[in-house]
Amino acid sequence: MKKTMSLGAALLVSGLAFSGASFAGDASAEMLAYTCAGCHGTGGASMGPATPSLAGMSEPYFKDVMISYKEGSRASTIMERIAKGYDEADFDKMAKFFAAQKRHTADQKAGPMADKGSKIHEKYCDKCHTEGGTLAEDDSGFLGGQWRPYLEYSMQDVFNEKREVGKKMMKKVKQAHKKHGDEMLPALLDYYAGQK
Repeated sequence: MKKTMSLGAALLVSGLAFSGASFAGDASAEMLAYTCAGCHGTGGASMGPATPSLAGMSEPYFKDVMISYKEGSRASTIMERIAKGYDEADFDKMAKFFAAQKRHTADQKAGPMADKGSKIHEKYCDKCHTEGGTLAEDDSGFLGGQWRPYLEYSMQDVFNEKREVGKKMMKKVKQAHKKHGDEMLPALLDYYAGQK
C-alpha cells in the first residue's frame, strides 16, 4: 500500500523550512545549491529574465547578499523568506559551490544605446565593476551578462532606495543620472546586456 503525506504534515514541513532555523543541517554544498535551481537554474545558470545567475559569483558577495536577505535589509520579493531557512554555515557552503561554477551569461544581445552605456560605465561604474561588470573578484556582483530585466528591477530598487548600497555608489549613480537623465539607465542596461 502506497503511503502519502497528509496536507497537515506537508504544511508543517513547509512551515519548518521558513521558521528561521536551518533546515539543511549537514547537507552538502551541492544539495544546498540544488534548492536554488528552481529559480536560479542548475548550477546557478539562470534561464529566467527576472532572476540573476549565481554561477561564478564571488563567495563574499554571495554570502553578504544572503545575510542581507535574511536580516531583511535588502529588498526582495521572496528571498527574505527563503534566506531565513538557512544559517551562515549553509551560506558558506552555497557560496563556495557557486563561486566554483563557470560564470553564466544570459542569452541576449547589446541594445541600441550600448555605446553610450559603455561610456557611462567607464566614467561612473568601472572603478568597482571592472571589465564591463563581469569580474567576480570585485566582490560587487555581476552586472555584465546578467538578464536585462533583473538588472532593471535591481537598479530601480537602488533609485528608490529600497536596496542599500554604499554612499560612494549612490553618489556615482546620482552624478550619472544628473548628467545623462532618463537615458542613463537604458544605456547602461543595453551595454551590460551584451557583456559576455
